[in-house]
Amino acid sequence: MSTQPATAPLLIACALGIEHLALRTGDRVGAGGPVTLLRTGMGPKAAERSVTRRLADPALAGAAVLATGFCAGLAPGMHPGDLVVAEETRDPDGTVPCVETDLLVKELVRAVPGRTVHTGPLAGSDHVIRGHERSDLLATGAIAVDMESAATLLSAVRAGEHPVAAVRVVVDAPQHELVRIGTVRGGISAFRVLRSVLPAFHEWHRSLLLPRR
Repeated sequence: MSTQPATAPLLIACALGIEHLALRTGDRVGAGGPVTLLRTGMGPKAAERSVTRRLADPALAGAAVLATGFCAGLAPGMHPGDLVVAEETRDPDGTVPCVETDLLVKELVRAVPGRTVHTGPLAGSDHVIRGHERSDLLATGAIAVDMESAATLLSAVRAGEHPVAAVRVVVDAPQHELVRIGTVRGGISAFRVLRSVLPAFHEWHRSLLLPRR
């Protein structure tokens, strides 16, 4: 039986200022341990640099890493404000399996009642996905795509033993395609959902601190 340190921290990474605002307006005092909220900047390269640099801090040794923010839904029937819990993240640099996804789904249903929670592979991209690219990614089995989650989680596992997960809120879906990334600012529903997910993140983190057999 092994355990993580009782004070193992949680690093929550997002890319955009509007995502950061949603998260920091929530209560970040979790039951599991200290929480660090990191704004990485937009795109996979920015996420890789920022997460790698932050995890080099000895204070974040063994930290759980959770990538969050907004995403584009790929599957028909997805709507802005839906939640996506990644079973794995994938991009051309690699695939990273996520930890304790069932618990995340359970806690998100509790934290944001009435919102649909989708589970499946989360794809990474270096640009905003539109048109035929959406159906091409869906054909690979991915259910959603964003620009930072895959790079964030891959950087975390390369940096050491870090439990990882990714939870995204849909702002862009097949029937609700964004015109430009700035349209995210108009996603009031998605913003409110993102502001409400922190209790689920804390419960996920707390579960990681329990003894493992």
